[in-house]
Amino acid sequence: MEKISVTKEELEAYVERVWPEVLADIATLVSIDSVEDLNAAAPGAPWGPGPKAALDATLNIAERLGMEPHDCDGYIGYADLPGDSQKQVAVIGHVDIVPVGVGWDTDPFTMVRKDGYLLGRGTLDDKGPLVLALWAAHFFAERGQKMPYTIRCIVGANEETGLGDVDYYNEHFEQPAFLFTPDAEFPVCCGEKGGFSATFTSEPVAGGTIVELDGGTAGNAIPALATAVIRASVADLPAADNIDIEDAGDGLVKLTAHGIGGHASLPEGTRNAIGMLVDYLWDNGLYSPDQAPFMELERLIMGSTDGSTLDIAATDDVFEPLTCIGGTVRTQDGSFVQTIDSRFPKSITGEEIEARVRPLGERYGCKRTVDLMLPPFYVDPSSPEIQTLIQTYNDHTGKNEKPFTIGGGTYAREFKNAASFGPEERGVPTPDWVGPMHGANEGVSEQLLRDSMAIYIDAIARLMNLDLD
Repeated sequence: MEKISVTKEELEAYVERVWPEVLADIATLVSIDSVEDLNAAAPGAPWGPGPKAALDATLNIAERLGMEPHDCDGYIGYADLPGDSQKQVAVIGHVDIVPVGVGWDTDPFTMVRKDGYLLGRGTLDDKGPLVLALWAAHFFAERGQKMPYTIRCIVGANEETGLGDVDYYNEHFEQPAFLFTPDAEFPVCCGEKGGFSATFTSEPVAGGTIVELDGGTAGNAIPALATAVIRASVADLPAADNIDIEDAGDGLVKLTAHGIGGHASLPEGTRNAIGMLVDYLWDNGLYSPDQAPFMELERLIMGSTDGSTLDIAATDDVFEPLTCIGGTVRTQDGSFVQTIDSRFPKSITGEEIEARVRPLGERYGCKRTVDLMLPPFYVDPSSPEIQTLIQTYNDHTGKNEKPFTIGGGTYAREFKNAASFGPEERGVPTPDWVGPMHGANEGVSEQLLRDSMAIYIDAIARLMNLDLD
């Protein structure tokens, strides 16, 4: 078998030549509000019209780039560049997004190119990286050289909420021989923490001193904004940093807490707006006696990001310590509803976490439901596939990095032989006006994306030379 290889000169020339079109394709996908909307689901659009529109647009791009597109009843899609074998080297990304939230300085659905960065919802997570994968496949389509394995780009549409897209895929298709997802950090992620999420619902106590609570946009994101409507007088309330106090009429006051949002798995450097609001209400006695149990539970949930206040703190020799955050709070049918999101190492199980949080609901008069329980995912970092990815990255960067594990969840955990592979880079500072994935002003370095596309092309070429089972 002829060895597949690419030169640095080929990669540089290709990226330079096609980059304007790459930017245009990213902008097209960013322009689509592809938040899940199950209330508007329909045959062929099970996740709602937004994810379906983004899926269609992505498959159209793939077809334009010389691949064979397939829409799988709107659940998911894929595009193939057929090789000598039906075995696949695959890349999977997703076109669904989390809600935009608040705090944006630009239109989240208009890609803004500013001072070397791209801003817009999905530029980093995960529309931008998915476009890179499509153009990486196009490199080989344009070459005209048939590859040993089929290149498959899988287009997910339900990654942020339920992973129903890959459930559908794995029910209907054989898994690729190897797959990576450009939906994490470089160099190579070979393991992901387990995931646990739950919901606590209070007794119908809304309407007392606290009339309404509302905060957060998604359970897997740290909220940057939270509000409370309370029975009080503005004149009687003390000022507090980053909390707006305004008269809402009829003896009511609206409190608005401004925090710093981010991904649930990366709480460092964030400030949970719900926690800020809870602290203010508690410190000033702004709750009715029947609301005290729920407020006590809120204090426990918001009291730490390592799970220590909930007695679930854990760590091990493979993963970083457990994280746990309160993602959303709502007022529904006279009750307060609080979600939690935990990412946990292999030294504790989801069942153990559930057993420890169960009594909290009973103690504080709340109903508790478990919404998600996923075990940790781990691939041997010495495998030929993982070593190929890490070597490719190191060759392109001149570094000597090793595979690592993360707290976030990606598609990789849903496949038998997989990893997540960029395009973020750890420890690289960004301007203050560039926000994180799931946060306001989501953005990514344009140079990083250019470099990443070259890395992806080279990695695919090198994977083609492996003996894949």
